[in-house]
Amino acid sequence: MRIGFDAKRAFHNSRGLGNYSRHTLHILSQYYPDNHYYLFNPKTKRSLPVHLEENMTEINPQHLLWKTIPSLWRSAGMRSEIKQKGLDIFHGLNQELPLGIQRTKAKSVVTLHDAIFMRYPKLYPASYRYVFTAKNKYACKVADKIICISEQSKRDAITYFGADENKIEVVYQGCNDIFRHAVSDEQKQHVRQKYNLPPTFLLSVGAIEERKNTKQIVEALHRTKNEIPLLIVGNPTEYEKELRDLIAQHSMLRQVYILNNVETEDLPALYAMAKVFVYPSIFEGFGIPILEALTVGTPVITSSGSCFEETAGPHSLYADPKDADDLGEAINRVLRDEKLSNQMITEGKKHALLFTDESIAANLMDVYKGLF
Repeated sequence: MRIGFDAKRAFHNSRGLGNYSRHTLHILSQYYPDNHYYLFNPKTKRSLPVHLEENMTEINPQHLLWKTIPSLWRSAGMRSEIKQKGLDIFHGLNQELPLGIQRTKAKSVVTLHDAIFMRYPKLYPASYRYVFTAKNKYACKVADKIICISEQSKRDAITYFGADENKIEVVYQGCNDIFRHAVSDEQKQHVRQKYNLPPTFLLSVGAIEERKNTKQIVEALHRTKNEIPLLIVGNPTEYEKELRDLIAQHSMLRQVYILNNVETEDLPALYAMAKVFVYPSIFEGFGIPILEALTVGTPVITSSGSCFEETAGPHSLYADPKDADDLGEAINRVLRDEKLSNQMITEGKKHALLFTDESIAANLMDVYKGLF
């Protein structure tokens, strides 16, 4: 098959949607090499290095108008390229499809990740909500199939975007293969020295923004008088200033470490060295850092509700993301109970096996084949 992808985020986004795009392209290319994959990139320059396999072709805008206004090419101009390349399928990896996609001969698929901007409108500008809501509703209306990354995102697609339940298939996400390789003592020592880390620490990974609710971990440690160091890893937003202000207010400047722009290859060692991974996010479509932690073998404490029980499984611990005391009690429980901690590690690794690259690629291919 000849399969095209809206690959903007793969080339230009270092966070969740970009990771999803790159991972999807990689596993399909690896497990189904006989297909050819066309990656539509609206900008000739790449913000991130994306390795193109032999069965991949990058497609960029060619005409001056599309080069000048790449967003217009992405929303409408790609349609002519889809026709010219004779694509069998076009997959919008990030909740969007080009206008008029139904007038091409290609079958269309769109992935719906979440409706966070609808659930928590105050976190997003009104203009963003208006435009993205329209794009999401349109994609759900015209797509031949809708992929949702969790049962939670499926419910949200139906509720907020009017998606037809009969068109929806749930295909879970996976994580980068580097998290599936054992971390050596030498790697741990190298990363510990590189970032000047304490011997024992809690870990939280994710964008440092309000929705991730990182301040709640600081508050939980303060209320329970827990002095274990906390390492927060993520790209900063304005929320980081609030976080640092809280850390200073509680006199925890020597207890809480914040690291920005950590290299991906260092993350497995950080997870492996952490006593507990704490992820009190308010809401997610899936929560890839949770899967990364489970895969490495780190006990996970995350939020009750949303998609978290799907991702973290029955042997992780859950706390009310709005209750710092509840979160603090969960942290202390894992730290004090070695038997519980070891069970969470063992069962967490088993749960992570539900999200292997091979099974996810097979599920995606089943969706594609079901279109014909």
